[in-house]
Amino acid sequence: MKLNSRLILFTILLVVLATASKLLFAPKLEWSGFSPVIAIALLSGMIVKDKSKSFLLPLVALVMSDVLIQIFYLAGMFPFAGFYKYQLFNYALLLVSVLIGWAVQGKNYLNILIGTLAAPTVFFLISNFMVWAGNGGYQRPHTVGGLLLCYADGLPFYKNALIATLVYVPASIGLYNLLAKRTYSLKLA
Repeated sequence: MKLNSRLILFTILLVVLATASKLLFAPKLEWSGFSPVIAIALLSGMIVKDKSKSFLLPLVALVMSDVLIQIFYLAGMFPFAGFYKYQLFNYALLLVSVLIGWAVQGKNYLNILIGTLAAPTVFFLISNFMVWAGNGGYQRPHTVGGLLLCYADGLPFYKNALIATLVYVPASIGLYNLLAKRTYSLKLA
């Protein structure tokens, strides 16, 4: 997709979707992690031909949604800040999903499914390892058992991220194809 009005519209829609998802789901612990950001990163890796630019779409969507959340937070309309300590680690980790998108492309349903399952799984495994190694969360002991407890602590977030990615990847692919090709399809044409 070339940089044109349809790409700009697609990006705006993804920013709105990411922001709306954070506003609706993040404050509720049982829904925390239900977000399109992993799907956006995965899709960007699949659709952006210039690999050096494939990181821009998820970063724009994430930064813009975090800016809006920060504004709502400062206005007393949201329970937590859009910007927080260690946020850059999460941004960098999210970009691993772009690399997964490069690897799976998106030309067939099996590759799309593999990417959709792999991206939130890799994010979960690395992010929870980082929390454990950095004494975050519940500050589990630095043992194999402590690491496993940290992974267990993160399972509700993983479940939500996995379900969200399973929902948002096909929706984003369909929206992309509708805007780019003027046809609705769940494969990248």
